[in-house]
Amino acid sequence: MVRPVDNSAAAARVAEVYQAESRRVLATLIRLLGDFELAEEALHDAFAAAVAQWPRDGVPENPRAWLVSAGRFRAIDGIRRRARFDASQHLIAEQYEARRAAEPAADDTIDDAIGDDRLRLIFTCCHPALAPDARIALTLRTVCDLTTEAIASAFLTSAPTVAQRIVRAKAKIRDAGIPYEVPAPAELPERLDSVLHVIYLVFNEGYAASSGDRLRRGDLAGEAIRLGRLLAELVPDPEVLGLLALMLLQDARRDARETAGGEPVSLEDQDRDLWHADEIREGAALVRRALGSRRFGPYSLQAAIAALHAESPDAASTDWHEIVGLYDVLLRVEPSPVVALNRAVAVAMRDGPDAGIALIDALHADGVLADYAPGHTALAELHRRAGRVDEARACYRRALALNEQTAQRRLLERRLGELDD
Repeated sequence: MVRPVDNSAAAARVAEVYQAESRRVLATLIRLLGDFELAEEALHDAFAAAVAQWPRDGVPENPRAWLVSAGRFRAIDGIRRRARFDASQHLIAEQYEARRAAEPAADDTIDDAIGDDRLRLIFTCCHPALAPDARIALTLRTVCDLTTEAIASAFLTSAPTVAQRIVRAKAKIRDAGIPYEVPAPAELPERLDSVLHVIYLVFNEGYAASSGDRLRRGDLAGEAIRLGRLLAELVPDPEVLGLLALMLLQDARRDARETAGGEPVSLEDQDRDLWHADEIREGAALVRRALGSRRFGPYSLQAAIAALHAESPDAASTDWHEIVGLYDVLLRVEPSPVVALNRAVAVAMRDGPDAGIALIDALHADGVLADYAPGHTALAELHRRAGRVDEARACYRRALALNEQTAQRRLLERRLGELDD
């Protein structure tokens, strides 16, 4: 059944479905066709068909199922055509015909629990046969549709390097015959760290988009939480619970994080009545379960910090002593410049801006955060609070030069304007 629509509405619907469903469609096509490149080509063909047919025939009741079927049929038709001219393609064509015959029609069951194709895809991309950096790059590109440039920026490397990692990872999956499946329970531990890392990166891109006009991408944040829930059902490990808790606690603040004009609102200035109490309760309960296991790690510690923020009735009541203590533990468990930066900000809130400035200056002296925009933004904020206008202005300008996120740039520009008044 279809719903007739005018051309402009159909075109808008295609764009909307691409944004919301293209990664799920791709994940299912990879399962059905058994090849990344073929599935990506089939995805593009399916959306091209939608652009041509939906304005004429109407939008299907189940656009995702329609796209999966259209992409699969076009891919197999393409293999058939090539097989007519290349005898070596006949066996491949027969394999795809057999796979198609064995698969049930696509419908809403593609999201069911462990049968979820996107979760299968993440486990495939995080197979231990792949290099760790290749696992992350492939997953972010394939599962999240991040550009190679955005991935390169996130990992402080070049786009060609990221592109090479992705090409090599796809070839490795194909040549090694890595299965497209959620692994057996005995094989889960060796892949869990990579899967958690990837889901965390997906959420971070949704929570604070690295580029573009929007501060957040709700589709990615929601998808990461959905995958976290699926994983928690499959592997009730303390760190899985900790990651799910962290995502829920952060996402609970989504409606208070930006103004009506799309400008970011700092944590201390957010209207806490807009925070989602149900997610805070669920996240805090998961934190208690994770910490109570005594087998917790960095995600559970970050979630514990987020819970302290979320459960404080106002900014003034925040227990910064406890938060600094948790950062001390986190820094021992997972030492990194970003964790050290966050700890420095917490120290500044506890002991005053000068204490935080000294710690961030020491981090910048090492050079590891030289091109990290949030580090310069944090330093600018502390200089502003300390009344050092010139230093604050220089740091805001450096952060602005490094920032590609439109909403963040608006905030930085306003801060600079306030200093100039």
